[in-house]
Amino acid sequence: MSLRRNVQGHPLGAAGLAFLSLSLLLCGLPRVAAAQSPQPSTTTTVTTGPPDAGSSSVSAGARPQDQNASGYISGTVVDKAGAVAVGARVHLAFQDRPSTEIVVVSGENGQFTFSGVAPGAFQLTITAEGFETQRVSGTLLPGEVTIVPVIRLAVATVVTEVHVAMTQVEVAEEQIKEQEKQRVFGLIPNFFVSYAPDPVPLTSKQKFELAWKSTIDPFTFVGVAAIAGIEQATDDFDGYGQGWDGYAKRFGAGYADVVSGTFIGSAILPALLKQDPRYFYKSTGSFRSRFLYAVANTVICKGDNMRWQPNYSGLLGSFATGGISYFYYPANDRDLTSLVLQNSLIRIGETAFANVMQQFVVRRLTPRLQTHPAAQP
Repeated sequence: MSLRRNVQGHPLGAAGLAFLSLSLLLCGLPRVAAAQSPQPSTTTTVTTGPPDAGSSSVSAGARPQDQNASGYISGTVVDKAGAVAVGARVHLAFQDRPSTEIVVVSGENGQFTFSGVAPGAFQLTITAEGFETQRVSGTLLPGEVTIVPVIRLAVATVVTEVHVAMTQVEVAEEQIKEQEKQRVFGLIPNFFVSYAPDPVPLTSKQKFELAWKSTIDPFTFVGVAAIAGIEQATDDFDGYGQGWDGYAKRFGAGYADVVSGTFIGSAILPALLKQDPRYFYKSTGSFRSRFLYAVANTVICKGDNMRWQPNYSGLLGSFATGGISYFYYPANDRDLTSLVLQNSLIRIGETAFANVMQQFVVRRLTPRLQTHPAAQP
């Protein structure tokens, strides 16, 4: 009753109220429908960097960037003065792939580029002719462009290796200097023996120099004086007589034998026949082989070609010395058979005995003997 009365008492009346209610219902219906319908999904795009700078976009909910994406390595090679280095070889190696290596050459502007490089730790080795090798290490991230700092090449240090080789003549001279130091008991000259394991032949000049130094050695005069004294005491070559006059003649004859024998048998004939007048010590082998070697050296010798051959110089020198002595020994002692032939054979026998002594005794009695190898020619 009362509701009806109120509606009926409304200024719009019953029809107006009904129209108003219908309008309100129609206006509120879309909102209700909208509230009840499902909401569609939205996408947010984040852009890093300007588009023209190679920017990359990451969508919300998308997968992370590929960890195996290849990248680029680039750089510039210059010399110490800052000028570009054209043609420098740049080697790219990887720590995790030691068997893989890529090589490029710097261009006209000194730049180089490696494209499509797998990510990881790397090392660049830069080489150029006339410059020291440079190395640069780094790590390339997936999809990254790595520009290495400017690589400056330093001029390589020039190392000059000089090989000084002595000539054969110089080596022989060094060996002669060692031979001239050889003295039995530190006194008696022993110049014509070579202990060098690698002897070289002597020149003609060196043969004469060795003979000269041997004949003028002070101990040579002492030895001749001693022999002359023995001959004086035993009255050998009595044609010389006694007293100082006889001793002087014996001394002169003895020294003439030494000079003629040394120069003819150790200098003149060896120079003409190209033979070596020295005795070459044999340091290896049995006693028998070394003994036979020493005796054989009386009739054989080494030539200047370092090959064994008949010892014409020694044999002819012994006979030549005996023949020359025929002219200055006393007339009653100038028997061709005894003075020349017999004395020559005696000299050959003395040479054989001396060689045996050289092989087994003299070396031990020679102090400060130099036996180290000489320099090679």
